[in-house]
Order: sequence, then C-alpha cells, then structure tokens
Amino acid sequence: MTSSEEPTVLVVEDENFVRMIAADALAESGFQVLEAPDAMEALALLEKHEVAVVFTDINMPGPIDGLELADIVTVRFPRVKVIVTSGKQWLEPDQLPDDSLFLPKPYRPTQLAKLVGQQAGRAA
Repeated sequence: MTSSEEPTVLVVEDENFVRMIAADALAESGFQVLEAPDAMEALALLEKHEVAVVFTDINMPGPIDGLELADIVTVRFPRVKVIVTSGKQWLEPDQLPDDSLFLPKPYRPTQLAKLVGQQAGRAA
C-alpha cells in the first residue's frame, strides 16, 4: 500500500444490513472497504488483498467465529490490525489478540471510523 492509497478495511458481519451500514460509514470516512459474510470468505479476501484493518463480529455462522478469526489474522497476517464487535458479550483487552480492540454494539458510525483510523495508523 502506498501512502497515497486509502487504507483497506475488511468488514466481516453475517447480518447484511449491519454489514452494509458499517461498510457505508467507513467508505464515507475515506476508507476502501471489502465485505465478507463469514470468516471463511474473510480469510480468502485476506489472501488476495492488502488489508490494514479487519472489523469482525464475534457471532457468525460457519466453523470459525469472529474471535477465532481475530486470532488467525494476527498470526497469519501480523501487519493487519483487528477490531472485534459484539452485541451479546463484552470482551476485556486480555481476551483479545495483541493490538486488537473491542467495540461493543450498538456503536455509532463515527466511533467505528475513529477506531479504524487509529488501527490503520498503526498498521503501516
């Protein structure tokens, strides 16, 4: 990623409407956005694209939930930063991979954009 390109954020959320709102908010804040409905598709996208930040819900269908995805990302893609979200559980920092953040639902689009910006700044 060159300095003139906007950071790419991968939004991983199984609920289409929630994913669309997050993606739109991030795009309006100047980020390039990729979307995935589950962790398996997210991993496939990470293999093909240079991503600065993964924003993932915890509860998703399939063999890998969002917390497991966060762990995989930090090992396989160490330059990629992670933000985890959930409306059903609260995570403390020691429950997250290193350098990851937690954003509880419901969140404001401005909160999401600010956290992604912070994480993207550290991803370079």
